[in-house]
Amino acid sequence: MESLRIIEIVGTAAFSIAGAFAAMEKRLDVFGVFIIAFITALGGGTLRDVLIGKVPVNWMLDLSSAVVVLISTIAVLFFKSVIKNYHNVLLFFDSIGLGFFTVVGIQTGIALDLHPIISISLGTITACFGGVIRDVSLSNIPLIFQKEIYATTCIFGGIIFFLLLMLDVPKMPVEIICLVSIVLFRLLSVRYHWHLPTIYKLEKP
Repeated sequence: MESLRIIEIVGTAAFSIAGAFAAMEKRLDVFGVFIIAFITALGGGTLRDVLIGKVPVNWMLDLSSAVVVLISTIAVLFFKSVIKNYHNVLLFFDSIGLGFFTVVGIQTGIALDLHPIISISLGTITACFGGVIRDVSLSNIPLIFQKEIYATTCIFGGIIFFLLLMLDVPKMPVEIICLVSIVLFRLLSVRYHWHLPTIYKLEKP
């Protein structure tokens, strides 16, 4: 359980950083940066907790997550003048957050003895929906609703997670392999422009 707590902290920090850079891309003020970082980091976990009936939600009972968001965002503001490309940093930390939070959501489902498909769904919700709230708040179309490979990476990692459990691989290596595969898949999809098939034809000029 201690390893899962570390995974959750790292994921929270990564999504906080991604959210802060997304807010700075839109040139929000300091308060706006903190708010976007907060909802990016904790929005998915909040929705997950509501779905499983865990209220008050986790960050209301344990302030450590909010502290991680605060420290991560202050660090971003402190080093923002050094960073030249906000978007690339956003993509990198968003990918890290996807991997770490997918594992947290899956383990939540396993702890409740839910079906693997539901556990993978919880992992995907935990990882993706903070980003959905962030993008909507910034007047962007959420990545999960575009042709980019985003939520698909979480599902892919979740399938790997349960396949490895079926092969009796110890849980800690399973967690590491799952989150690393998600991060790498997401980064490679961005690097090589992998996309899901589109259902719309390109309009001719």
